[in-house]
Amino acid sequence: MKIAKIIGILLAVYVGIVVLFESLLGYYQPEQGNTLIITTTDSDGNQNDRVLSTIDDEGTLYVAANHWPRAWFRAVQDNPEVAVTRGGERSEYVAVPVSDEVHERLDTVVQPLPFLIRFLTGFPPRYFVRLDPVS
Repeated sequence: MKIAKIIGILLAVYVGIVVLFESLLGYYQPEQGNTLIITTTDSDGNQNDRVLSTIDDEGTLYVAANHWPRAWFRAVQDNPEVAVTRGGERSEYVAVPVSDEVHERLDTVVQPLPFLIRFLTGFPPRYFVRLDPVS
């Protein structure tokens, strides 16, 4: 019984760490040189902005859903037409799901996540989309 109690406490502490880390990250949305702001439109027509890290693979722009909070990703699945603000420039894009092969390469070769980040975010599944500019 004592072991189960200790495991339960450790699990609760870990969940608290993940919630705190994700909440702080979502609140502060740090912008760095490799970030963009994606503007999605939900089914009600509401626009929402989210700061995301960019993945530039040989001139092709990708973004990833790396965290449990992923409303932007669900919105992209419903409406792939997005606006991207990068370096002060706003452009229109279409978010395209990637193939399994591209997903594997991005996840393991191009931009693997360090264990510490995966741990702090609670090991969420990772999804990628390619951002194709609208002509």
